[in-house]
Formats: sequence, C-alpha cells, structure tokens
Amino acid sequence: MTDEGTVATIRRGLALSPELRPGMAGTIGLALLQMAGRVAVPIAIQQGIDKGINAPGGPNPGIVLTIVVLTLLALVISTVCGYLMTRRLFTVSETALGALRSRTFRHIHDLSMLHQQSERRGSMVSRVTSDVDQISQFLQTGGIQLLLASGQLIVSTVVMAIYSWQLTIVVLLAFGPAILVIRLFQNRLAAVYRTVRERTGVMLGAVAESVVGATVIRSYGVAGRTGMRLDSAIDDLRSAQQKALKTSVTSFSSGEIGAGLALAGVVVAGTLIGIDGGLTVGQLTAFLFLVTLFIQPVQIATDMLNEAQNAVAGWRRILDVLDVEPDVADPDDQGVPLQAGPLSVTFKNVSFRYPGGPPSNHPTTALNRTKGPLVLDDVDLEIPARTKVAVVGETGSGKTTFAKLLTRLMDPAEGEVLLGGVPLTSVRFSSLRSRVVMVPQDGFLFDATVAENIRFAEPDLTDDQLRTAFVELGLADWLSGLPQGLETPVGERGEALSVGERQLVALVRAYVADPDLLVLDEATSAVDPATEVRLQHALDLVTRGRTTVAIAHRLSTAQAADEVLVVDAGRVVQRGPHARLLAEEGSIYAKLYASWLEQTR
Repeated sequence: MTDEGTVATIRRGLALSPELRPGMAGTIGLALLQMAGRVAVPIAIQQGIDKGINAPGGPNPGIVLTIVVLTLLALVISTVCGYLMTRRLFTVSETALGALRSRTFRHIHDLSMLHQQSERRGSMVSRVTSDVDQISQFLQTGGIQLLLASGQLIVSTVVMAIYSWQLTIVVLLAFGPAILVIRLFQNRLAAVYRTVRERTGVMLGAVAESVVGATVIRSYGVAGRTGMRLDSAIDDLRSAQQKALKTSVTSFSSGEIGAGLALAGVVVAGTLIGIDGGLTVGQLTAFLFLVTLFIQPVQIATDMLNEAQNAVAGWRRILDVLDVEPDVADPDDQGVPLQAGPLSVTFKNVSFRYPGGPPSNHPTTALNRTKGPLVLDDVDLEIPARTKVAVVGETGSGKTTFAKLLTRLMDPAEGEVLLGGVPLTSVRFSSLRSRVVMVPQDGFLFDATVAENIRFAEPDLTDDQLRTAFVELGLADWLSGLPQGLETPVGERGEALSVGERQLVALVRAYVADPDLLVLDEATSAVDPATEVRLQHALDLVTRGRTTVAIAHRLSTAQAADEVLVVDAGRVVQRGPHARLLAEEGSIYAKLYASWLEQTR
C-alpha cells in the first residue's frame, strides 16, 4: 500500500501520465491572461472614479468611455483565453487518463493468476473505472478551477501590493489561520477519501457478484441475505462519504471565516489610511474588489480540497496496483521464440506452493512452512512430442496447478518447466501464446457472436474458413442448428449456450489456433451424454498430431490417452498406459477408476 504524501502521490501520478505535459505552459499562460482580464475590472473602476468621475476639473465622460471600451476589450480577450484553456485542458486530460486507464488494465492483465485470484474483482475493476473517473472529474472541473484560482490569486495579490502593501499584509494575516487549518485537515482528508475509494471498490464488487451469481441466489432463495450484504456495502460507502464530507465542510468553513476577517480588516484599515490621505476613493474601492478576487480562489481551494483528495486517493489505489511487479514477466526482447515443430514437455524438479495457509506434513516442506504447503512436490518428468497425456487424481491433488505451470499462468517455486528443451521463463509471451493453447473447464466465451469468439484465436479467418473448421470437427450439423449460425450471439460469458455448447465453441477456437501444445482442463465434464459423444469426437480430431495434456476428471479421457499421469498430494505417483495402470491391483489409479465406474452406473 502506498503511504507517501499527497504531493509525492501527485508527482508520481503525473509521471505516469506524460500526456499531460505537452502544452502545459501554454495552458497556464492562457489561465494567467484570463485572470489579467478579471483584474482589469477593479483597475478600470479605480481609474474611472479617480480620473473620470473625481477628475480635478469635474467629471470627464471621454475618459470614462475610453476606460469602459478598454475594459470590455479586456473581458472579451479574457473570455476567449478561458475558452481555449478549458478546451486544451479537457482534451489533454482525456488523452492522458485514457492512456492511464490502458496502462492500469494492461498491468492488471500482466499480473499472475495467483495475484488476480487474491483480489476482489470488483476492486480491480474499480481501479480502471471509478478511480480513473474520479481523477478525470477532478482534472476537468476542480483542476480547471484550481488552475484559474491559482492565476487569480497570484495576479490579484500583485495588484493589491501595488495599491497598498499595508492592506495586502492585513489580507494575508487574516487568511493565515485559515491556511493552517486547511493544512491540518489535508492529511485527514487524504485518509477519509482513501477509505471512500476502497469502499467504492467493495460496493462495486458486491454488485457485480450479485448480478453474476443471480442464478445461485435465486436457486437457494438467499435474495434477502444477498440484499442485506449489498445494503451493508452501500451503507459503509455512505458512512465513509458522510465522514469525508464533514471533514471537508469544516475545512471550507475555515476559509469562510478567513474571508470575513479579510474584508472587515480591509474596510477598517482602508478607512484609517484613507483618512490620512494614503488612499484615494477609487483605490480603496478597487482594493475591495481585489480582495473579493483574492477570496474567491481561497474559497475555491478549500471547496476543491475534498475533490482533490478524492482524486489523490484514486491515484494512490492505481499506484498500489502499478507498484506490484508481475511475478510472471514477459522476457520480451530478451526472450527467445519456441522452435517450429512439435513440442516436448519437461518438468525438472518442479515444486509449487501457494503463499500462506497451514504447512504440509510432508518432510520436504519442513524448511518452507511459512510459505504454505506444496501443491506440487519435486515433479520430474518428460512428455515426448505428439503424445496424448491424461493427468488424473483426486480433487486438490495438483492437477490444475500442473496445467497452469505448463502454460505459464504461474511460475514454479522451485525447478523449471521446459518446452522443446527451452525454459518457459526464457520464452517470449508472443511465441508461447501462439504455440500453446489452454481450453479451460468452463469454456469461457466473450459477449459476442460464435464467429467473433472463434476469431479471437485467428482474426483473419473468413466465414467460409470458419464453417470448414466446424465441418472438419464433425460439428456442421450443430452449427446449422443454431438460430443464426455463425452470427448467433452467445451472451455474456457464453450464457446463451449450454455448458456443452460453450465447450464446442472453445474447442473450435483452439482448433483454428493450430497450437503445437494443447492443454485441456477436462472439456467433457458437466455435459450430457449426447454432447459428450460429440465433444469426444471433436477432441480426437483437435488433439491429433499434437502434444496434448488433458486434466481428466472423467476417466474415459484417460482411456483414450497414450499415457496417464497419476497425481496424489502433489506428487506423480504412477505413470503409464491405462491398461497397465489398471492392472496394478490396489493402486491409486485402480481405485480412482473403480470409483468412477461406480458413479457412472
């Protein structure tokens, strides 16, 4: 978590958005010109009173008219400068924050599956959406006002000092306590608005979870409890926002007190100085206008402080994510591509553990008890190219971890994984992802059409080529049975299709990607028998001629494999063809197979 101060956070945030820098000097220049136009009004009033109305020979209408025309010209120039400044600031801020949103999203995407699973998805989404939106809102509203206020404060102070340095000191002394109070509340505002951003993430996560889990919620009749959980998240956010608002109002009130003291002090001191002949009527009147121009930016600063701290809190949350180094990093230009051709798989003394959790009782974990139990323990094996391998074992034995290490969604704690003799940590992601494809158990689909989902693997495929792929996999009849064929929408997460139909689309997507290594997380689990037959036929064609590692929950997959790996408590305890392993009476595989047969009867 980032604990640095507000200024340091803003500095780092601006460094992450270099798009904000170009033209910044010009934008500030326009702000100063606009402020100069505003200051022209009290100067014109002073000149009009002293040289026009109270002229030595009596009122001079010509001078008054000239001053009015010049003042109107100054206001027109000021308005044009304000328009140009605002447009520039909006354009630059949107460009910069769009780039920041992209950087944050890409960084989250680069983090390991392990890190992503440890974070609430709603919280991660809020960093890319509402946190960046908060920064955008501040830069485009509060940022403009603060920029204008800064220019107005500088220009009005300079002009006040020219008229009367004594009255200028009176104004600054009146605001001294207010500035101290604002400074005191700054750290408190930073803390409360960080809580607001955090609870916003929690609330968004609760909303997203309730929508995605709507079927389960209705099935178990827990809508009331889910609503209470969501209400609790909303109430927590409301309480945090109320606390932040109270703190902000206290800070703003201090500015109001300072403004009242400044005006009262100027009237009293100005009258005394005027009596002694130090100030003309026009100068005192102009000074009172200048005090108003001085007060406005101070009041704006106190009012905008809560928005600024809200934006800084959002920046801190983004920095918290960007500060996390991806533990599965792309070697990029320093990496090597996989050589063309079939890929062999080698695990060299590979072990993996998740952080935390109770330690394992296995003697090899004794030195690493604080790091959690080993999920895979000293796995050492080689899978020849073009071999079909099924990985079987009880739930929690380490099968899925084996697949994630093989596709480098995670890296081992010890040892190394090699493809075609090349360590995975040395392989460029672009090469790895084009040569290795994993089909997960849930057959995830994007909210698009069937054709668009398959083109995620190969964007340049024509409709005819897509139809040919379905024909080659024996799925042409299934495709023709869809309401709109290739253009059938699959819905969010593919929920317009059945589980088996989602797997069919996922298999076609893997087929057109034409990988050299295919990793399957049991594509036939949780489907009806008719769909399983169709899936199994498609699988036989998809896996033909390429290295295949299938995480097998149904042991019918193991029967069709060239070799079976039996994983138990993180270790490969058996290896060999289905028939030979089954013949080993009392073995773990024989027991698994007998249990599976019992369940299928």
